[in-house]
Amino acid sequence: MADEHELSPQVVKDKLDAGGIQLVDVREPDEWTESRITGSVHIELDTLTARASEIAPDRPVVFACSGGVRSQMAADAFRASGYDAYNLTGGLKAWHQAGLPIES
Repeated sequence: MADEHELSPQVVKDKLDAGGIQLVDVREPDEWTESRITGSVHIELDTLTARASEIAPDRPVVFACSGGVRSQMAADAFRASGYDAYNLTGGLKAWHQAGLPIES
């Protein structure tokens, strides 16, 4: 179920193209190597807490993973810490299904 902290792939692409968001991919290294969204930054979910300082607290951040589960956990945790944090609805699977560009 989508809420105000879920953003569709097209909305994320538009905001990313406009430079209005940070996009953080929380997938495993092998997933990242296989494919990624251009302009995203790779910070594995397991290292996210230790690398939180790499995410600007004064800009909206969108988290992405394969299907939206891991990124939802990341978005919830960062929102609880005061970030303007969102989840890419459906993850990279939904991004690909929407016909949006993937870098490999």
